[in-house]
Amino acid sequence: MKNKSFLRRKHQQADIFKNTQSRLTFFYSGLMVLFLSLFVIIVYFLVYIIVLEDQKKELGELTHHESRIILDYLADNAIKELQGLESQQIVLAGVDQFFYYVVDTDGDLIMGQETIPQIRPDLLQLLQGWIPRKNDVREETLQITFPKREEIGKGPHRIGDSQTVKLMIDGRPLFYNGQFIGMLYIGKDISFAYHLFKWLLVILTLLAVLFFGIALFISRYMSKKAMIPISKAFARQQEFVGDASHELRTPLSIMLSSINAMEMTDSMNEDPFARKLLVNMKTEVKRMTKLVSDLLTLARTDSGMMERQQETFDFFKTAEKVVGSVQSLAQAKQIRLHFEASSSIQVNGDSERLTQLLYILLDNAIKYTPDGGEISLLLKGQKKELTIIVEDTGIGIPSDDYDRIFDRFYRSDKSRSRSMGGYGLGLAIAKWIVSTHGGSIEVDSKPEQGSVFTVRLPIRAEEENEKHFSS
Repeated sequence: MKNKSFLRRKHQQADIFKNTQSRLTFFYSGLMVLFLSLFVIIVYFLVYIIVLEDQKKELGELTHHESRIILDYLADNAIKELQGLESQQIVLAGVDQFFYYVVDTDGDLIMGQETIPQIRPDLLQLLQGWIPRKNDVREETLQITFPKREEIGKGPHRIGDSQTVKLMIDGRPLFYNGQFIGMLYIGKDISFAYHLFKWLLVILTLLAVLFFGIALFISRYMSKKAMIPISKAFARQQEFVGDASHELRTPLSIMLSSINAMEMTDSMNEDPFARKLLVNMKTEVKRMTKLVSDLLTLARTDSGMMERQQETFDFFKTAEKVVGSVQSLAQAKQIRLHFEASSSIQVNGDSERLTQLLYILLDNAIKYTPDGGEISLLLKGQKKELTIIVEDTGIGIPSDDYDRIFDRFYRSDKSRSRSMGGYGLGLAIAKWIVSTHGGSIEVDSKPEQGSVFTVRLPIRAEEENEKHFSS
């Protein structure tokens, strides 16, 4: 069982670096994908604008050229109006021209031609009442059923199926001797351009997917390289904290034993000043011993060397002992400490760590509760879950700090925490104890009104812990 716990903790430590590496990978690849997406969008719209502007320019030149043909013909033949023009030998046939129409001032069609004669009514309906301004070019979509090949000769569309055609239409007013005599409309089929845009988008998308894969591979490689110095620094830090904490425990224990021995001498009882100094020294040594113990605990949990015992015990008796041990601390601040629980709650877990969990929560509550306040400990043993609720009337915690109070060395109010002797390690250890038992810890608090810490632990910690570590 100890070997399994050790392997699980090593696995947890590896998961920390793996998760960090994954976040770095997604960050790097996200940046690359962002720039790649911007590149695809810019390229697509540049091609879109350039192609359409080029088609618009060609159509404008075609309209201008054919309007000059009509006006020159009228001038050469001294004709002042468009009536009768349809019987004259005027050829208007531009490259890729889908249709052209010449209409008089009343909107009546004088002459025209289209690739597919059957769609003339639809085209005239599109042009009805439209008098374009300068550079006023329209784009229209027509659903056309093209006739068979033999019916359209050498036209550009040679299929018999229904097809959507994109048209770009330009119009030019015709003036003769300064008098408006009609309109010339020319339409050009630009369906090929939209087919080009469609395939361009498909190709760019495929390239984007390909480069995303490459970016993901490169990002993974970069993040792996970036994690090497971090993992080495973390390992050195763990080793230093563990070694330093371990080396400090021996001299601190010797100092505490020496102070206890000095307290028993008669000279200390006779000199109040010396006794006061000794008491202060003993208090600070105890605080330092607790800090070193906490640091060693965290160092061992990080390295995976902390082994957790598995046993079934009565949690009610454990809680009674903890309440009794902190009762003197509460009485020193005139704090009323309430304890409510069932007479027996059988739990499977590490009794030493769960005892430490209770002590941390109660000590934390006493530390941050003003004199004359109240603290209550409530235990609820249900069928599959143990609920521990520690409620106090202390200084409270801002809601923004709920997630951060379980971080190491974090203190919501640093100045008040220092004066109360806090190091910001207790709740981090508490969260680790709860986590290793497959449980959860939550806090609900209001500044200057108090806090409620709620811990939920599975009764059968061994079974639940298997699920917790395997997930």
